[in-house]
Amino acid sequence: MLALAAGVIITSLGVTGSIMAFEPEIDHLQHRALMDVAPADAPHPVSDVITVVARAYPGTTVSGVTLGASSSRAYAVATRQGLVYVNPYTLDIKGLKPSGPDWLSTVHQIHLRLNTTWGKPVVSWSGVIMLFLVLSGLYLWWPVKRATVTTGKTPFRTWYDWHNAVGIFSFVFLLVLSLTGVFIGFESSAVPLAYRVTRSAPAAPVSPKIKAQPGVPQITPDAALDIARAALPGATPFFVPVVSPTDAYNVRARFPEDLTPGGRSRVLIDSYSGAVLAADSSRTAPGGRRVETLNRAIHTGDVFGVPSKIVMSIASIMAPVQLLTGVMLWVRRKKK
Repeated sequence: MLALAAGVIITSLGVTGSIMAFEPEIDHLQHRALMDVAPADAPHPVSDVITVVARAYPGTTVSGVTLGASSSRAYAVATRQGLVYVNPYTLDIKGLKPSGPDWLSTVHQIHLRLNTTWGKPVVSWSGVIMLFLVLSGLYLWWPVKRATVTTGKTPFRTWYDWHNAVGIFSFVFLLVLSLTGVFIGFESSAVPLAYRVTRSAPAAPVSPKIKAQPGVPQITPDAALDIARAALPGATPFFVPVVSPTDAYNVRARFPEDLTPGGRSRVLIDSYSGAVLAADSSRTAPGGRRVETLNRAIHTGDVFGVPSKIVMSIASIMAPVQLLTGVMLWVRRKKK
């Protein structure tokens, strides 16, 4: 009955999770005409890209620029209307991806919080129920140890075999998904615990706000990117904001081993003097933060790139498959 009660939510988590494992790849496939460019010798400065977008969309507000993940990707300029994609080699505007939810972002929100304002605790506790079902399933399987499907028997026996076979072969992956999902769902408690276990402490927070200096020019986004590269050797900056007179540059960067799309490093820079206020590197992060980052990478399948994404995507689908076979067993037993 517990499985039936949580079945709808667990099914939605499994289906949406299998899609989210390839969220960046799906987004690229959908918008290749916007994102893909022909590489050339050297891109134009980011300042020129911002200027082109400001001219093309008068009155808009540009909040930042995401550099292409490779030399064949356009720059994405964040505006109030949405993301404007610009060829950094020719400064041609390739098009606008409007702001607002699309089907992929809706899938993401369903997985996180059922696309509601109240759904996150429900999803979190559903993860706990799923963890219980996975562990109890192993307990129930152990006496029979059945891992094959016998044909030509009764429908009940067929569903029983499928339930056991799918369950035992996907056990480890469903257990990993459940454990990492519970960590994320209860991260307000899990992350401090990770810091205590690793005997580490979060880095001291640094305010992204600075004192305005009227009459003093702020450094350009390109200068901020150069400073970030020097502050984190080996890391590639991929996002630079457009700052106000009281904002520091918060440049985000990734190292080659950072497989998550968002990266896990940043450099905070005084927008007037160019002084580095903070440089947070994923390579030197405290133990607690590393545990948190690794947990998310495992849950999303990013930890080993495409192979682990495929594994986690298939494992996510196994959750609703297990639910289906379990329901069929329950129905057959009721009929008997």
